[in-house]
Amino acid sequence: MAGSTGEGPTSVRGIYEALGYGPAREGAGPAQVRAAPPPGGLGGCPDAWILYQAWLDAHGRSLGHFIDGKWSKPEGRETWVCKSPATGKSLATTLQGQREDVEAAVQAATKGFETWSQLACHARARHLYNLTRMIQKHQNTLTVLESLDTGKPVTEARVCDLPLIVRHFYHHAGWAQLMRVEMGGWEPLGVVSTIIPSGSPLVLLAWKVCPALAMGNTVVVLAPPTAQLSALLLAELCTQAGLPSGILNVITGAEALAGVLATHPGVDAIAFTGSAELGRSLRQVTAGLGKRLSLQLGGRTPVLIFESADLDSAATELTDTLSSHRGLLLGGGAPLILVQEAVAGALVQRLKARLGALRVGEALDRTTDVGGLVDEVWRAALQAHVDEAEAEGAEVFQSWPALPAQGSFYPPTLIIEADTTSRCVREEVFGPVLVVLPFRTTKEAIALANSTPGGLAASIWTEKLPLAMEVACSLQVGTVWINGQSMYDAAASFGGCKESGFGCSGGKEGLYEYVRPSWESRIHSRATDMNYKTFAASSSAAPFHVPGQAKDPHSGPTQEAHRPSVDRTYKLYYGGAQKRSEGLSSRPILDPTGHLMAYIADGSAKDVRNAVEAAHKAAPGWRGRSAHARAQVLFYMAENLGLRQAELAAELAALMGATPEQAAQEVELSLERLFHWAASCDKHGGGLQDTPLYGTNLLLREPLGVLGIVCPDENPLLSFISLWAPAVAWGNAVIIIPSQCYPLPALGLCQVLDTSDLPGGVLNVITGDCDHLARTLALHQDVQALWYFGSQQGSQLVEWASAGNLKRTWVSCGARRCWEDPSQGAGEEFLSQATHCKSIWVPMGDVFAN
Repeated sequence: MAGSTGEGPTSVRGIYEALGYGPAREGAGPAQVRAAPPPGGLGGCPDAWILYQAWLDAHGRSLGHFIDGKWSKPEGRETWVCKSPATGKSLATTLQGQREDVEAAVQAATKGFETWSQLACHARARHLYNLTRMIQKHQNTLTVLESLDTGKPVTEARVCDLPLIVRHFYHHAGWAQLMRVEMGGWEPLGVVSTIIPSGSPLVLLAWKVCPALAMGNTVVVLAPPTAQLSALLLAELCTQAGLPSGILNVITGAEALAGVLATHPGVDAIAFTGSAELGRSLRQVTAGLGKRLSLQLGGRTPVLIFESADLDSAATELTDTLSSHRGLLLGGGAPLILVQEAVAGALVQRLKARLGALRVGEALDRTTDVGGLVDEVWRAALQAHVDEAEAEGAEVFQSWPALPAQGSFYPPTLIIEADTTSRCVREEVFGPVLVVLPFRTTKEAIALANSTPGGLAASIWTEKLPLAMEVACSLQVGTVWINGQSMYDAAASFGGCKESGFGCSGGKEGLYEYVRPSWESRIHSRATDMNYKTFAASSSAAPFHVPGQAKDPHSGPTQEAHRPSVDRTYKLYYGGAQKRSEGLSSRPILDPTGHLMAYIADGSAKDVRNAVEAAHKAAPGWRGRSAHARAQVLFYMAENLGLRQAELAAELAALMGATPEQAAQEVELSLERLFHWAASCDKHGGGLQDTPLYGTNLLLREPLGVLGIVCPDENPLLSFISLWAPAVAWGNAVIIIPSQCYPLPALGLCQVLDTSDLPGGVLNVITGDCDHLARTLALHQDVQALWYFGSQQGSQLVEWASAGNLKRTWVSCGARRCWEDPSQGAGEEFLSQATHCKSIWVPMGDVFAN
């Protein structure tokens, strides 16, 4: 409903006829009205007064870092002026941090970790509960400050953001209490660095900080340059709530400080939300350091509207989301609307009417629908997108209400029938801009939605639940909303795939980002100074062996002088068939005494590309099989493996120089491991997530796609099966590189694959130089994940090279694991590394009001 905020009618009849907006401005007093601070700081005054004290003025409108439970304002630092996007007026100044500030914050967090991680679970839970209560007491102050600092309409901050923040802290206080029961066998990582973007710093801060603190970690936050104030207030509230010093530290500074914080030797994990460009940079600068990296990088949010949808509800929800998309947020950029042709015209009419009624104005006006953009830079970028789309022939509709004279505002905009290659379709749009594209069939809609580089979230609008569920399962995203938009909760998993990054937040699944297995030591590696362009760029020289110097013992003794045994040839295995290497070269395999055991194919980059192509052909069919059907194939493989136990044990003993008993034990453990993963196929498919939504929230465990694996030399048969079996069990197609020194047992299993009903291309075996082949897999743009268990240098290369398409990596950094131990060779981490979580929100409300 639009109207003027100026002088209007005063009579009752006149008011009802005009239905205009009256002034409804939120007071800025809780955050910035000038007043003397009460004695004792935040904790020394009555609650009613706390909510309305002048927090900014109490600090002289000049804020430093918050480190080790107190304010820190080192000398010689440049300052940053925090301005309100709505008015352009200065709110306060903050410091531009330097390397020394990062060092101080990490040292404080390291010291705090010694205390925080040793607290009883109940003690940590009580601390987080107390902090939550403190946040609730200051909820009005935080609401106004968040609105002033980010330009977010105050109504959105009060109704959406702050309740979600409180929910996160309450929820994770519960996980802190239950850690030893629900997370047995896991330990905190240590110091977690959290890097958040402009937009909604407080929501993102809660999203990342809560699970980290609940699991016993301490946190260093790098607050964004354009929205820092609410993060600093939250850190101060931690101290007032009685949390130990050093638990939550906030430093302010430029984006360049992110690399300094991420590469600090004292930081064990990085939780980053922001642009894909900076995400790639962090992936590369942290390569080989052994740090846990979680990336949430946004992406377009496709909205699929079918002809069976409630168009009025869809139009209302889509226009309501425009107030949220003024910067980098949880759900990525503004929605990309895909609407079925039969109702495209009707939807566009509704959207135009809704956009024309939106109010653009100051953030503290409670009647404002769309606030200012977080950064002035976004306005220029938005205008460039709109101008380019219009030049390409798209129809552009803009609602031009009376924009405020000051501030970074942009009118609500609708772009209709842009080309699918247009930048406004392919790239994220941060601002009140909607793009509408028509589609004819459901398959076309799915293809259009999946063609975007990112895969964070999507929504589906239809009254046909079977259609909605089938489309939801077909979309390559981490979250799907059915007949709704932008629903979040602390108990629901939220994460992306493809170029939207990896790692998730929310629910139990989000806790695994901040813990490590109890048997695993904290890894503090030092990156090697290597030339990434030349390292492993070609296959390394094979062990020297003159052809004809010794015969292959696998050819066996001659029974008659004129009738030798047939030579055994080891080839590559991909696409369900044995293939010769494209490089037409071989590598000798020697036993412990240096004698020739066999020649194997020396795989090349072309062989890897062929295997990836074969894996992609097989992946949809294998993924589409039921978990029970996949389990039956793996059980059958175990059955066929059992028939060859003696043969494999003899080959393993000869190859490794092991005793017959040791070799037989490894084969027996390998058979047991294969049974384990076959039995696990249909045991971890997902479940229900308990959220406040009136409806159902489903959690699905989905395969990653095409997954590369590089095996270690230890326990060559057991590690080989322990790695590919869980990946295949959960629906992935795999390219696996067996042990470089001891590949023969893995190659012997290829005949088992041929007789076990495993579809061709699901498991592909490439032998050769592990680092060279790993490099090819890491650089391949159509491989979704890569596991590497080898040297520290190889781990560093894999993480660096994977930044191209932001594939998920799991590397050993040169550390060995005991493959015989089930906790190390068959633990829960294999499930989280082989799958990604998808949340599907299904609201209700046709019969009973929610």
